[in-house]
Amino acid sequence: MSIDDATPEEWNEVNMNSQQKKDEDKPFIAKLWNSQLDEVNHPTHYNNGKVECIEAIDSASTKEEFEGYLRGNVLKYVWRFRYKDNVKDLRKARWYLDKLIEQVNDNVGSES
Repeated sequence: MSIDDATPEEWNEVNMNSQQKKDEDKPFIAKLWNSQLDEVNHPTHYNNGKVECIEAIDSASTKEEFEGYLRGNVLKYVWRFRYKDNVKDLRKARWYLDKLIEQVNDNVGSES
Protein backbone atom coordinates (compact mmCIF):
# COMPACT_ATOMS: atom_id res chain seq x y z
CA MET A 1 0.00 0.00 0.00
CA SER A 2 1.26 3.46 -0.91
CA ILE A 3 0.62 6.77 0.81
CA ASP A 4 -1.29 7.74 -2.33
CA ASP A 5 -3.74 4.89 -1.72
CA ALA A 6 -4.97 6.24 1.64
CA THR A 7 -8.66 7.05 1.84
CA PRO A 8 -9.95 10.39 3.15
CA GLU A 9 -11.09 8.56 6.31
CA GLU A 10 -7.57 7.19 6.85
CA TRP A 11 -6.10 10.68 6.38
CA ASN A 12 -8.61 12.06 8.90
CA GLU A 13 -7.62 9.37 11.39
CA VAL A 14 -3.94 10.16 10.95
CA ASN A 15 -4.66 13.87 11.36
CA MET A 16 -6.78 13.24 14.46
CA ASN A 17 -4.09 11.02 16.01
CA SER A 18 -1.47 13.64 15.23
CA GLN A 19 -3.54 16.39 16.90
CA GLN A 20 -4.20 14.17 19.90
CA LYS A 21 -0.46 13.53 20.24
CA LYS A 22 0.21 17.29 20.15
CA ASP A 23 -2.36 17.83 22.91
CA GLU A 24 -0.78 15.06 25.01
CA ASP A 25 2.63 16.73 24.67
CA LYS A 26 1.46 20.11 25.95
CA PRO A 27 1.51 19.20 29.65
CA PHE A 28 4.99 17.75 29.23
CA ILE A 29 6.23 20.96 27.61
CA ALA A 30 4.59 23.02 30.36
CA LYS A 31 6.23 20.78 32.98
CA LEU A 32 9.58 21.16 31.27
CA TRP A 33 9.24 24.97 31.16
CA ASN A 34 8.12 25.10 34.80
CA SER A 35 10.94 22.82 35.89
CA GLN A 36 13.44 25.15 34.23
CA LEU A 37 11.93 28.08 36.12
CA ASP A 38 11.95 26.09 39.35
CA GLU A 39 15.67 25.44 38.91
CA VAL A 40 16.09 29.22 39.20
CA ASN A 41 13.39 30.12 41.71
CA HIS A 42 13.26 27.02 43.91
CA PRO A 43 15.93 24.49 42.93
CA THR A 44 15.13 21.02 44.23
CA HIS A 45 18.65 20.59 45.60
CA TYR A 46 18.00 23.51 47.99
CA ASN A 47 14.54 22.35 49.08
CA ASN A 48 15.23 19.22 51.09
CA GLY A 49 13.55 19.34 54.46
CA LYS A 50 11.08 21.80 55.92
CA VAL A 51 13.07 24.97 55.27
CA GLU A 52 14.52 26.23 52.01
CA CYS A 53 18.28 26.83 52.19
CA ILE A 54 17.99 30.59 51.52
CA GLU A 55 15.65 30.90 54.53
CA ALA A 56 18.16 29.14 56.78
CA ILE A 57 20.96 31.44 55.56
CA ASP A 58 18.74 34.47 56.22
CA SER A 59 17.89 33.22 59.72
CA ALA A 60 21.53 32.55 60.58
CA SER A 61 22.76 35.95 59.34
CA THR A 62 22.53 39.56 60.42
CA LYS A 63 20.74 41.81 57.95
CA GLU A 64 24.12 43.16 56.75
CA GLU A 65 25.53 39.66 56.31
CA PHE A 66 22.47 38.49 54.39
CA GLU A 67 22.52 41.54 52.12
CA GLY A 68 26.22 40.87 51.46
CA TYR A 69 25.41 37.25 50.65
CA LEU A 70 22.75 38.35 48.17
CA ARG A 71 25.02 40.98 46.58
CA GLY A 72 27.79 38.42 46.24
CA ASN A 73 25.49 36.00 44.44
CA VAL A 74 24.27 38.72 42.06
CA LEU A 75 27.89 39.48 41.19
CA LYS A 76 28.82 35.79 40.87
CA TYR A 77 26.02 34.95 38.41
CA VAL A 78 26.51 38.08 36.30
CA TRP A 79 30.26 37.47 36.26
CA ARG A 80 30.06 33.88 35.01
CA PHE A 81 26.98 33.89 32.76
CA ARG A 82 28.93 33.87 29.48
CA TYR A 83 31.04 30.92 30.62
CA LYS A 84 28.52 28.64 32.24
CA ASP A 85 24.72 28.72 32.01
CA ASN A 86 24.11 31.93 30.01
CA VAL A 87 20.50 33.04 30.46
CA LYS A 88 19.91 30.68 33.38
CA ASP A 89 22.70 32.43 35.30
CA LEU A 90 21.23 35.83 34.45
CA ARG A 91 17.88 34.65 35.78
CA LYS A 92 19.61 33.53 38.97
CA ALA A 93 21.30 36.94 39.25
CA ARG A 94 17.91 38.61 38.82
CA TRP A 95 16.41 36.32 41.47
CA TYR A 96 19.10 37.33 43.98
CA LEU A 97 18.77 40.99 43.01
CA ASP A 98 14.99 40.83 43.52
CA LYS A 99 15.59 39.17 46.89
CA LEU A 100 18.08 41.92 47.80
CA ILE A 101 15.57 44.61 46.81
CA GLU A 102 12.91 42.89 48.91
CA GLN A 103 15.34 42.68 51.85
CA VAL A 104 16.31 46.37 51.60
CA ASN A 105 12.65 47.42 51.31
CA ASP A 106 11.80 45.34 54.41
CA ASN A 107 14.69 46.89 56.35
CA VAL A 108 13.76 50.44 55.30
CA GLY A 109 10.16 49.80 56.35
CA SER A 110 11.19 48.39 59.74
CA GLU A 111 13.45 51.38 60.49
CA SER A 112 10.66 53.92 60.01
